[in-house]
Amino acid sequence: MAYTVVGKSVRRVDAVAKVTGKAKYTDDFYERDMLVGKILHSPYAHAIIKSIDVSKAKALPGVEAVLTYKDLPRINYATSLPGMIGDVLDDAEDEEERIKFGTAGHPYSLDPSHRDVEDRHILAKKARFVGDAIAAVVATDELIAAKALKLIEVEYEVLEALTSTEAALKEGAPLIHEGRASNVLASGGFAIGDIEEAFKESDHIFEGEYETSIVQHCHMENQTSYAYQDMDGRIVIVTSTQIPQIVRRVVAQALGIPWGRVRVIKPYVGGGFGNKQDVAIEPLNAAMTLAVGGRPVKIELSREESMTDTRTRHAFKFKIKTGINQDGKLIGVHITAISNTGAYASHGHSIAGSAGGKFRYLYPTKALKYDPITVYTNLPVAGAMRGYGCPQIFYAFESHLEDIAKRLNIDPIEIRRKNFVEVGYVDPVSKNKVTSCSIRECIDKGKALIKWDEKKALYKEQSGHKLRGLGMACFSYASGTYPVALELAGARIVLNQDGSVQLQIGATDTGQGSDTVFGQMVAEVLGLPMDMVHVLSTQDTDISPFDTGCYASRQTYVSGMAVEKAALEVKEKILGFAASMTDIPVNRIDLVDQKIVFKHSGESVLTLEQVAMQSYYDLLRAKPITSDISNNARINAIPFGVTFAEVEVDIKTGKIEVLEIYNVHDSGTIVNPKMAEGQVQGGVSMGIGYALSEQLLFDEVTGKALNNNLLDYKLPTIMDTPDIGVAFVENHEPTGPFGVKSLGEPPTITPAPAIRNAVLDATGVSFNRLPMNPQRVFEGFKEAGLI
Repeated sequence: MAYTVVGKSVRRVDAVAKVTGKAKYTDDFYERDMLVGKILHSPYAHAIIKSIDVSKAKALPGVEAVLTYKDLPRINYATSLPGMIGDVLDDAEDEEERIKFGTAGHPYSLDPSHRDVEDRHILAKKARFVGDAIAAVVATDELIAAKALKLIEVEYEVLEALTSTEAALKEGAPLIHEGRASNVLASGGFAIGDIEEAFKESDHIFEGEYETSIVQHCHMENQTSYAYQDMDGRIVIVTSTQIPQIVRRVVAQALGIPWGRVRVIKPYVGGGFGNKQDVAIEPLNAAMTLAVGGRPVKIELSREESMTDTRTRHAFKFKIKTGINQDGKLIGVHITAISNTGAYASHGHSIAGSAGGKFRYLYPTKALKYDPITVYTNLPVAGAMRGYGCPQIFYAFESHLEDIAKRLNIDPIEIRRKNFVEVGYVDPVSKNKVTSCSIRECIDKGKALIKWDEKKALYKEQSGHKLRGLGMACFSYASGTYPVALELAGARIVLNQDGSVQLQIGATDTGQGSDTVFGQMVAEVLGLPMDMVHVLSTQDTDISPFDTGCYASRQTYVSGMAVEKAALEVKEKILGFAASMTDIPVNRIDLVDQKIVFKHSGESVLTLEQVAMQSYYDLLRAKPITSDISNNARINAIPFGVTFAEVEVDIKTGKIEVLEIYNVHDSGTIVNPKMAEGQVQGGVSMGIGYALSEQLLFDEVTGKALNNNLLDYKLPTIMDTPDIGVAFVENHEPTGPFGVKSLGEPPTITPAPAIRNAVLDATGVSFNRLPMNPQRVFEGFKEAGLI
């Protein structure tokens, strides 16, 4: 009987290491005589640094170096998704500085149309948010470093803090980044069809406004890294990151050195959710080790620093105008969006673009116009976070669609069914094609699980101050970034002498379990048990195959293509070598259960171990069997799904309790059901927090964070989290390896609108701003006259 592992809940390859504490994260590694790096953060949201005196700090015994903007290469840099090659754009201040810092003569860089704005330095010469890095200390221990920070004397010219997009867009507002025409980072969306003509054809026009909040990833492991120079003078950075190859590139660009002079190693990672899809501390860490002659220097951010000095999720404000026919058919939709990107671009406008792009696949309309702008403010930097703009836009549109259904007295499920995409749809902007779609079956399954019809009838007539309601919301997403950005992934497989294999991939497992899934794919192709597939979980830019990183829910789909190709090549080579050993034509044999067998009878010819051993030690034909494959995916696949929620709302207190919630997915073939279930449960939990409690708060005048700690930032605990129902509708995706589509980010997209719509069903009150915490809900009920 052949081994079948795809579709099975095999144990994670890192399970034992993690539960026994043997898994080594960045903080578990140590270099002899490791120094400590600490960062001085600006106490002001917007201020010019007039002078900075570090003499007292430098004089403190145990201090090895103190750095400011003047001590570092003055090169603007950015973090962004990889793009195509184009002419260099180097923002060093003048040619003399470019020569000084080694960037003169670099002929190529990433295409500026496929990267974000280069708007920051390693250390700032102007503070743009509370927490901006303006100086750094390297010392022999943490206490000395902390003391040295207090000895740095800085004179600031405090400027007006622009803590909202309204303030930043106001005529005459001070510029956060000098040299720009305004505080708008970028604008521009897309238009499909004639929106005004569509509105004229519509029976009804509806308008709505919706707002989401700034939240934080709150991954378990804070940002941490250490750096040193090796014997050849190359910079080695060991860091908790989702994107080792991009870290390498950005560090080199920020320091103005060749990319090959930087090596990045990623050990086990304790979560990231997009926060570690950016390059936050590594350029400074590299600069620190250079400042002390290559000695090892470690940076470890505190929780408070991680919550405000790394990345957050963009807050959005949406205005939606929709034209619809009497029967519920959408004719035209016009969405305007204002995105708050904070003090620096980070992923900037690509978040807003992603929101509009992935939203398009669910409800094709005759006309769709999307007008987003991304605005700088003096708040912490917003970047990638699980869902990449989609939790924001789907909260807005699924709430809007629910409002329309209520006003037209159309069943909320049926209004969606009338407008769903069909298989074969080609997006007019991306040209991506919907090649599989089971959104209708997902709704059927979710509706049955939550007993929709039964409970709708039960809750029709309610009284008292505790009311129950049902809500649902749908989503579409993607399985990578194509055609916006490059989708290159690599895999390397080596057949060992005992018939087992080593699998090395460039794709980073940051806790989601991709290493296990890739191992399953190899085991399936080669007919091996999982314990004979040895997955190397550490990525090293010197050694690992090239892969752009962990983001965009791309790995099982995009990196899986490379893994499948590599496994098929190894199988072909095994059979070819076996044919050379036996003189049996290769087309008559197969590899099954670690044996070379006749195809027609299944009779064993050789064992896999015999072939493997011979490939290493045959006097004439020895040639170890390996495969080193890169795959450039120029295709995408669209997953779909739905969240159903049942809530109980206490009118007197404003508290919303989620009684039941189901997240149902069309993600193609599910490679590992138990791990997939865990992915969904984690994502839904994040979505519940986004809906009901999570929000980073700031002083409106000073821009200072008010709750950047896990006591005051209200993450849902296990006591706040209901049992989360998970279901899949498996539908083979023809473009994906083994029929897969993405799953990583979709679970977090629609819990918020589903809960919001359930509250509307229970109370008749619409909440168009997140989070729906008790205070806000209580005030909404009071305004609606319920209390």
